[in-house]
Amino acid sequence: MNKILFFLIFISTSVFAQEKAAELNFMTDILGRKGLVLLIFLIVFIYSYKNSLKLFDWIEDQTFGTRDYILQRCELLHIEIEPRKITYILLFLSFGISVIVFGIFAVMGHLLAGAILAGVTSLIGWRIPRPFMDTLVNRRVNAYKNQMVDALKLLSNGLRLSLPQSLGMVVDELPNPVAQEMNTVLQQTKIGVPLEEAFENLVVRIPTQDNDMFVSAISILKETGGNLSEVFDTIAAVIRERVRLQQKIDTFTAQGKFQGFTIFAMPFALGAVFAASDPASMTPMFTTPLGLVMLISALGLDLLGLWVIFKVVKIEV
Repeated sequence: MNKILFFLIFISTSVFAQEKAAELNFMTDILGRKGLVLLIFLIVFIYSYKNSLKLFDWIEDQTFGTRDYILQRCELLHIEIEPRKITYILLFLSFGISVIVFGIFAVMGHLLAGAILAGVTSLIGWRIPRPFMDTLVNRRVNAYKNQMVDALKLLSNGLRLSLPQSLGMVVDELPNPVAQEMNTVLQQTKIGVPLEEAFENLVVRIPTQDNDMFVSAISILKETGGNLSEVFDTIAAVIRERVRLQQKIDTFTAQGKFQGFTIFAMPFALGAVFAASDPASMTPMFTTPLGLVMLISALGLDLLGLWVIFKVVKIEV
């Protein structure tokens, strides 16, 4: 039954392809090759004209938007860098590396392979800056979350002083990034920013549930009154339990992550074995168009599988 179904699908696909080819030949006979090219150009032009605003917005988001996004992330990371340097880095990642790759393969005499790999390299360099900056910001946020317990303990013990003085103790006693963030709060209050607004800016920079709970407690108790020291102790206990639970989850999911990396590395290990035992069998994969297409497809599927495994084992607390 499956063979009959596959045969019918194959026949219908072949018939459809033959019909489309016949239609294309018919249009070529009527319009000629130049007329057909002109018709395709007009269709593309009309579609681009009707969607010009969306197209220009997309181009702006992928060029200046990427630069502005990276500058915002650098600000969250407390990294000072000129916008001009960000532009040069993005140009190098998008085009510079691909030109180098194409030049290396051109010198070796593999122009087509160099063009394909240069295109893939350019695409990767074009898309990777945003995820890379997001990873750095997430690492900083996680480090901040792990230091929140110590910061709250210091604040609780130092509340016999004023809250700004307690924040100063956190800045002096604890490492970055919590010291940097609390120091930013203090600097904002020194230039006239209200304390509540400075803490709200902290939530914008470090958008975590623990931080939101911490800032909300300060704002509520400042208006209604209450023992802020006890509230900080309670929040610290909640954060400590959440961190302990997250560490336990990480321990349980470590095996799944290791299996994901193992499965991801297996094609490369087998390729290395084949290259060492029979180099001639691996040469067409890097020197022929079909081999490069298969190599890129295999790498894409390998990355997709790794992403799916990490999505399965990722558990948010």
